Amino acid sequence: MTDGYRRWVLGLLFVAYVFNFIDRQILAILLQPIKQELGASDTAMGLLTGFAFALFYTFAGIPIARLADRSVRRSIIATGLAAWSLMTAVSGAARTFGELALARIGVGVGEAAFVPPAHSLISDYFPPRRRGTALAVFSMGVHVGTAFGFLLGGWIAQFFGWRRAFYAVGLPGLALALLVRLTVREPARTHDDGAALAPHDGDSARAAFAFLWARRSFRHLSLAAALHSFGGYAFAVWGPPFFVRVHHMGMGELGTWLGAILGLGGALGSIGGGILADRWGGRDPRRRLYLPAAATLLQIPCFVLIAMLPTPYGALAALVPSAILSAVWFGPIFALTQALVPPHLRATASAVLVFVINLIGLGLGPVAVGALSDALQPRFGVDAIRWSLLIIVATNLWAAFHFVRAARSVRADLASA
Repeated sequence: MTDGYRRWVLGLLFVAYVFNFIDRQILAILLQPIKQELGASDTAMGLLTGFAFALFYTFAGIPIARLADRSVRRSIIATGLAAWSLMTAVSGAARTFGELALARIGVGVGEAAFVPPAHSLISDYFPPRRRGTALAVFSMGVHVGTAFGFLLGGWIAQFFGWRRAFYAVGLPGLALALLVRLTVREPARTHDDGAALAPHDGDSARAAFAFLWARRSFRHLSLAAALHSFGGYAFAVWGPPFFVRVHHMGMGELGTWLGAILGLGGALGSIGGGILADRWGGRDPRRRLYLPAAATLLQIPCFVLIAMLPTPYGALAALVPSAILSAVWFGPIFALTQALVPPHLRATASAVLVFVINLIGLGLGPVAVGALSDALQPRFGVDAIRWSLLIIVATNLWAAFHFVRAARSVRADLASA
């Protein structure tokens, strides 16, 4: 297997991840016009963007990951990509809130077939010394996809309406799914020392989960990532309405600014975190956890400035360092997760991590802000969204605590793996 082909596969999976987050995140920039047309409350829109999506995404992810640990991962990824792309396009045809909710559930189930098999594939394509960087490059798709979701969604919705925005970003994914199916080869599953994996019938899902949860470092790093994502997903969904309601920005301009800042800043933080973790944490894996702990704490004052500065451009300027710091954890945490388990559990380990992250972060973050906004609206009016976003930044302190706790046991857990 040549380095050129490895880069091709990584690049193709990165592009698929971009489409994954375009199709997921575009709903945030379209939230305000959808809310107005369908007559939904902030709490209902929070449930739609968060818990309804996350519930099916997370619970479908584990059985799909168990299948990926036993069968052809490439085909699972291609099938999921085709499914979520089709359901994104179907979202544009929704006539009621219920129909839109069903379409978004379909997107969630399709996307559940992507990240765990992709992490497992990348771990077999790249050796441990390059894995953190490779997974960080792959994870940049989150931020580039978010950027294009905001950029395309904002301008298309402004000129053509929110329905056509769903059509425009959903249908191209069908062609990408075919390209993945035809050009990605299924690699042999190997141990980190390069030895081939002996035939394995696989553990039950319960046994696999028990193996993972017995690793104290995994428990803490998964909770840390979930709590960090709580605020991240909440802002990704409610940041656009915040700038529209409080700062009166137009959707096209807002989509451009948010796309550039979150996309470029997040990509820089993701790749920087992966490279730093591989270089600084090569001899001591604890450093791979101290790095995201520090970034999580440094993000707090940035977030306070975003919420409280009186001008939109001041708030956007404060968003730049926040976007960089918010993405530092991706490479080190996903790479450590793959190293903590044997090869036949890699997709399952990723699915369990994604399950915890999305159930807490994606599932509860957006709906918490939506419910807070509805509750505070009678007292604060349009500023209710400002105070709601500010309240949830406290979860970063909790996340940093769990990153540090994970560092205490990670060396022993890696040795036993």
